[in-house]
Amino acid sequence: MIDKIKALIDEAEAFKAQSKDEVEAFRIKYLGSKGLLREFYGELKNVANDQKKEFGQIINKLKTTAEDKVNTLKAELESTEEVKGIYGDLSRPGEPVQIGARHPISIVKNQIIDIFSRIGFNVSEGPEIEDDWHNFTALNLPEYHPARDMQDTFFIQTNPDILLRTHTSSVQVRYMENNQPPIRTISPGRVYRNEAISARSHCFFHQLEGLYIDKDVSFADLKQTLQHFTSEMFGKSEIRLRPSYFPFTEPSAEIDVYWGLETETDYKITKGTGWLEIGGCGMVDPNVLTNCNIDPTEYSGFAFGVGIDRIAMLLHQIGDIRLLSENDVRFLEQFKSAL
Repeated sequence: MIDKIKALIDEAEAFKAQSKDEVEAFRIKYLGSKGLLREFYGELKNVANDQKKEFGQIINKLKTTAEDKVNTLKAELESTEEVKGIYGDLSRPGEPVQIGARHPISIVKNQIIDIFSRIGFNVSEGPEIEDDWHNFTALNLPEYHPARDMQDTFFIQTNPDILLRTHTSSVQVRYMENNQPPIRTISPGRVYRNEAISARSHCFFHQLEGLYIDKDVSFADLKQTLQHFTSEMFGKSEIRLRPSYFPFTEPSAEIDVYWGLETETDYKITKGTGWLEIGGCGMVDPNVLTNCNIDPTEYSGFAFGVGIDRIAMLLHQIGDIRLLSENDVRFLEQFKSAL
């Protein structure tokens, strides 16, 4: 009898099924109310006392083997049916694929980079945590210079010479220190200023600054470059340059583009003038070139800077700058179709 049970154990372990019906038939044969196990348990009373222990153990092993086999085969068949149910019916409608979106800041930044790369400008980047030399002193802003008050700065408390950069001009300083003219580069990045947060201003925002250093560079070259940029970016080429002051450029100017007065929004963003300020520019001050080991008697150049956030708000009609940093999915989903 024991040998017969051992043979059944081997048979149960080797059993395979292609359907749930075959599994059920196997279960009834071994574990059913009239199955083999019930029969063997009924024979236990007729076994000699010295063999009952071994006989009981072998019956329990057959029971365990049969139960494990039933559970394993059921799980395998259910898994196969699930996969077939998902992928087997090719007439089923496809699952919608969630399409990501670029942030409006990234969209505008990439557009500006593309415009300037087509006229020979490369992209340079630098650290957001800067030192006093690269952020101020090398840019003709020595210690206690009154123009430093124009840029409310976040200083690192443990080291007053370390700060969060207030403009990406610091990247231009680093680039000039490590490269000799001709230089033609743009520097996009995030900058920080200790300003009150409102619908029109934030304590951090994004700038893109450009720098061109070579022999015989003139203000006319600067104006033509800016005119090309505004024409490509806005489809509007009429610009004006208003005299201004920046410590690192001389002469300096504010850049205005004529936006027009076609809609109520145009009146609002241009304050009824039709002109919109988009940045600042000027000829690089000779002191800045000297600080960066470039001979100002041989080379000249121009620099300009535009606010990426402001252009993004303008192009996409965004009324509150805080929306650009709040990560509201409802807001970001509006840009799914944008590249």
